[in-house]
Amino acid sequence: MPRYIRNTVILLKNEVTAGTDAVPTGAANALLVSDMSIAPLDAQNVDRNLMRGYFGASEQLVGVASVKASFTLELAGSGAAGTAPAWGAAMQACAIAEGILATPARVEYTPVSSSLKTATVYYYDDGVLHKLLGVMGNVTLSAKVGERPVLKFDVVGVDGGVTATANATPTYTAWKAPVAMKMSNVVDVTLGASYATGALSGGTAYSSSGIEINLGNSVNFTALLGSETVDITDRQVTGSTELDLTAAQEVTLMTSVKANTLQSLGFTIGTATGYKMIIHAPAVQLINPKKVDKNGRRLIGFDMRFVPQSGNDEFRLACV
Repeated sequence: MPRYIRNTVILLKNEVTAGTDAVPTGAANALLVSDMSIAPLDAQNVDRNLMRGYFGASEQLVGVASVKASFTLELAGSGAAGTAPAWGAAMQACAIAEGILATPARVEYTPVSSSLKTATVYYYDDGVLHKLLGVMGNVTLSAKVGERPVLKFDVVGVDGGVTATANATPTYTAWKAPVAMKMSNVVDVTLGASYATGALSGGTAYSSSGIEINLGNSVNFTALLGSETVDITDRQVTGSTELDLTAAQEVTLMTSVKANTLQSLGFTIGTATGYKMIIHAPAVQLINPKKVDKNGRRLIGFDMRFVPQSGNDEFRLACV
């Protein structure tokens, strides 16, 4: 009987104890994914390299191994200010803290460097269940013109076993549709913007092709004789954007690049309460300027480095 890729179900639940199965359920922990994949046994095999008096390979010993998976989640609010969106648990497995705040009601996601959370992932591949334990990962936020805003996850977990198991029945009611990335749905890249209590203010807005932000987590699987763990040991947030600049603006920003200038950045996706998301970074360095041809229009592209000011503050995603 054939099995189909479309019949994939992925569940994710944060663990109370790292590496201990959190037992996610289809009713409470289903991810609404696209572009998913799995490496069911990413092993460091050991070559025996035997000499037997003739040419030929030796079998390898299956060495230490982890499980890797990737998936894309749509970036949309929960529909209610102060209620965490359905993708929040996956963000927390990427060294991100979730804060539910009042006045005004909002949920904010910010980086952390300690007390990191792990997750259990159940990856149902049409009747085959792969369990990933102690999962941690990296995430890239992509919000480009003409596309949907998404979060792209790459996660690593300890192998929790493989079984022939019927798919869980997923519930997706908590997942909301994102807005299309077009002019009426965003406040474009704003340099010099300030953030306070769920709102951006000030700065200069530039027309852009959108932004991409890579959290840059260093995710490592460590196998010892007495334990196997996944850790995030560092973070370097980077990104990119392409701006539609006047000649004078290009010269000004080129000057800031040469001077290693740090400046704040804001970006807003969505307009309705409960669906609006604000991205803010207080200290961004524009580097590697490049000339970009956009349908014959001249855009100027920049790579970006997000620098912490007092620690764990280089990036903020607020759902308001």
